[in-house]
Parts: sequence; structure tokens; C-alpha cells
Amino acid sequence: MLYYLFDYLDKYDFPGAGLFHFISFRASMALLTSLVISIVFGGKIIRFLQRLQIGETIRDLGLAGQNEKAGTPTMGGLIILGSILIPTLLFAKLHNVYVITMLIVTVWLGFIGFLDDYIKVFRKNKEGLKGKFKVVGQIGVGLIVGCILYFNEDVKVHKQVPVNYKLTSEEKIVTKDHMDFAKDKGHMWIETKDMTTTVPFLKSNEFNYNWLVGDFVKSYGWIIFIPIVIFIVIAVSNGANITDGLDGLAAGTSSFIGIALAILAYVSSNVRFADYLDVMYIPHAEELVIFISAFIGACAGFLWYNSYPAQVFMGDTGSLAIGGIIAVFAISIRKELLIPVLCGVFLIEVLSVTLQVSYFKYTKKKYGEGRRIFLMSPLHHHYQKKGIHEAKIVARFWLVSILLAVITIVTLKVR
Repeated sequence: MLYYLFDYLDKYDFPGAGLFHFISFRASMALLTSLVISIVFGGKIIRFLQRLQIGETIRDLGLAGQNEKAGTPTMGGLIILGSILIPTLLFAKLHNVYVITMLIVTVWLGFIGFLDDYIKVFRKNKEGLKGKFKVVGQIGVGLIVGCILYFNEDVKVHKQVPVNYKLTSEEKIVTKDHMDFAKDKGHMWIETKDMTTTVPFLKSNEFNYNWLVGDFVKSYGWIIFIPIVIFIVIAVSNGANITDGLDGLAAGTSSFIGIALAILAYVSSNVRFADYLDVMYIPHAEELVIFISAFIGACAGFLWYNSYPAQVFMGDTGSLAIGGIIAVFAISIRKELLIPVLCGVFLIEVLSVTLQVSYFKYTKKKYGEGRRIFLMSPLHHHYQKKGIHEAKIVARFWLVSILLAVITIVTLKVR
């Protein structure tokens, strides 16, 4: 909203109004605003939740320090959601297709998570929202996102091709501005609407989803693309949900993931950096930097109250939204194939549960007695069972997340 106000004032040479045309300034303001909102208003929201007696019900799993957490306010994801939405509405261009998409995802999955927490807290149902309804909600938002990214005319990419490249009917040569500073004069920039994504660690690192259905039906590439989007949204949102089991684990890990995504979005939306790094240039994606800056500030600010010992838990209100945001953001900047690396902590947490359950069922069927791979799953509980303090486990998972974020960024040059 403020962007439009200061854009109008800039036409009349209002002092300082021109700053709002700079992505770096608006991203910094979004980051600072989200931090202030989460820290200043977070305490008030926690006290409000305490007055409503919205406390976490703890199942006795025999973990150290577990019983002390009983009654800690949950649904703290409202702090994260507010800290993301308000700065985005203030500083981003609200007509931008990517911003609209991210706002839909945040509100949609935040609402599903809120329903789950509401049923647990107020209906005293420990199971919360039934799994099938969660999945339906995740499929719904994945379907909407997939349709927007595939069919919307503002979603396109610019990429470099050899000067003798034969254009298809869906491609065109972009303006000469892109070519004036191109480091490789033997190439030209073209604009295409197809759903090309980035394959990490490979020199020829572009992959088109339409290739999966062949030239004969390539106009129906959405048949492949939309289910892939749905799968990624479900996988990452559930991964974040499972990871949210220790104080500060999900919020801290998501902060580092957000920083890596911000860097990837910035270089992908700046044609000079895209030319230098030889990556796809994504027009209009610079507004995503505003959104992800608010996301980083929201997660980091939430740690003020969620770090050990936690004064509030994010609940599914926060964890489902965080996972969905990361998934859709990565898809929007054509970096979804990097998710297994960037979200490696989420991945290993999900795998630990999957392996534990599968092995238990297999051994029970074969030997008549279920056996376990880990002392307890998800993986962070395994380390708790080994007697490692919760704060140390979280710190080590953070270090792994930082390492994975650095590796993800390095893929820009390593091919």
C-alpha cells in the first residue's frame, strides 16, 4: 500500500519518495517491520492466548523436560502470519502475480493450521483436524498455485540461447537492453512462457516439464506440472509440521531457508546477476524478495519467544503455512529441485518417521513383534532419548540447516 502512495508522491518530487522504487530499501523495511511486529506485539498475543487458556496438551512420551511444557500457549503461528502479511501489504506491489500467489498460500494454509489447532484446544480433540481434510486443503492450494503459475500470462522467464537458436511459436527475442551488457555475445535472450525449471549441479541446467508429455501434447503440460506442485506443497508443509517438535527448531531452520531463498530470488529477478551467473531471469519476481524478507523477519522475531525455554508454540497455524510458503516460493523462482538440499532438515525428519513406521510394520508382520530403527521418531526425539539436551539438538540442527543453505547458494556457480 505504501508503495503506491510514495510512487504517487514521487511524481511530485516528494523528498525520499523515490526510495520505494528500490527493492533493497523495501526489502529492508519489510524485514525490520516484521521483526518489530513479531517482537513488540508477540508478547501481547501470548498474554491474550494465556487469558483464553489456549495451552498445549502434552502427551507423555517419556522425554526430558516434556511435562514442563504443558500449558504453554499454542497457536503462536498467528504472530508469524501477522508479521508476514502486514509488511507485505505495506511494501510490496499488490498487483504482482507472485505476491498475490504467496498471500493466497499464507492465508490458506494458515487457516487450515488454525482449524487444526482450534479443534485440539477448544474441542479437546488431540487428533485435531482429520488428516484427509488437511490433505484436501493442501491439494486445493496446490491446485490454485499450479494453475496460476502455469496459465497466468505474467509468469514467464527470460533465458540465454545461442544466436542461431530456432524460436518456437511460444518464444520471442526480448529487448536489446538485455543484450547490451551480456557477457557472452554469442548468445541472445529469449522470453518463453513454458514451465522451465533449474536442475542443480548440471551445466545444461534447465528442464522443461512439457518435455515429460512430449511434443504431441505439450500444450497439456499442466497435467504433469500441477500434480508436481501439489506433491511439493504437501511434502514440504508436512515436513515443516513434523520438524516443529522442539523449541525454536522449525522457526530457526525456516529462517535460514528463507535467507537462501531471498538470495536466489534476488539474483533470478535481476537481469545483470542472471546474466553473470548464467541463470534464468524471471521478470516481476523481484517483489518476492519483499515477501521473503518479511518471512525471515517473522521467523527470526518469533524465536524471541519460541527459543528454549519456549513461551509459545507456533502450532499447525504456523508450521503448515511456513512449509507451504517455502514450497511455493521455491517453485515460483524455478528452484524446486533444490528443495531436497535446502530443506534437508525437513526431509530427514520426514524420512525418519516414514522409515520408523514402515520398518515397525514390516517386522511386526514378519516376526510378530515390531522393531524400531530409532529410539523414537521424528529424529529430534531420537536424540532426546539419547540424553542430549533439547537446546543442543536445536543448535546442531540449525548448523546443519546453515550448511545446507550455503550449499544451495553455491549451486549457482557449481555446475
